[in-house]
Amino acid sequence: MKLKDVFEKTVQFFKEKKIETARLDAEILLANALKIERLQIYLKYEQPLSVQEVDVCREVVRRRNLGEPVAYIVGEKGFFGEIFDVGPGVLIPRPESEIIVEEAIKFLTQVKIENPVILDLGAGTGCLGLSILKQIPNAKLIAVEKSEKAAEFWLKNAKKLQLEERAQLILQDVEKLEINQLPKFQVIVANPPYIDHDDPEVEGAVKSFEPHEALFAPAQGLYCYQQWLPLVAPKLAQPGLLLFEIGYRQAAAVSKIVQDLSVFSKIEIIKDLSGLDRTLKCVSKNKDTN
Repeated sequence: MKLKDVFEKTVQFFKEKKIETARLDAEILLANALKIERLQIYLKYEQPLSVQEVDVCREVVRRRNLGEPVAYIVGEKGFFGEIFDVGPGVLIPRPESEIIVEEAIKFLTQVKIENPVILDLGAGTGCLGLSILKQIPNAKLIAVEKSEKAAEFWLKNAKKLQLEERAQLILQDVEKLEINQLPKFQVIVANPPYIDHDDPEVEGAVKSFEPHEALFAPAQGLYCYQQWLPLVAPKLAQPGLLLFEIGYRQAAAVSKIVQDLSVFSKIEIIKDLSGLDRTLKCVSKNKDTN
């Protein structure tokens, strides 16, 4: 069987299974299975495959058909120009979370703080904090993550990006942090679990494969905002920026939580590329920063 036959059959199969990104998924999965670049699929279109190669391709197609995310199958996910190791037990980075990285970099570049310190809560793969750190060479990062499995991926990614010397991981539940032992932070970021346990809009594959502790939260998904924001807001330096990802229907409720803290001079909700409310942006008081 030739490569083109396997590829075309895979694309058609994925389309029949109503996978929206059928061709892209087929390219990524087959290229990974055959250990070639995606472009090579087309350059080697007429190349015959061995029985072993066909079997490997069939296995990744089988896993995708069961709903397993492409990122878990190939073991990595692109985010903000870097490749992060991922796998079962850690949340897969999403493009909409790049808003947080962009805003943090813009802020740190503008204020020109000599040695800024970043706090990443519920760090997971490290995609938020490590991406910021990669772009701000004089910064340091403290990341907090309670899941041992997720922490393994964080450590892998910190090493992969050659950031171990500037990044520290605290294996701890955010709510149990000894906050007084930590320094002031110029930037605090988080993508907390914010989905209501009864939310009917959650994709079946997400619910089946990704870690529930990184997705779902009590109190209609507001629990972490209620607990984390009062805890860490006093640790925001002046000037300082706090960025939390939110659910698209949570802007009013989360804004009320931060307004009641009375520690921010500016509170803003940033929309994602789909026009949905996605990021809470708060600037600390007493300094004119944007």
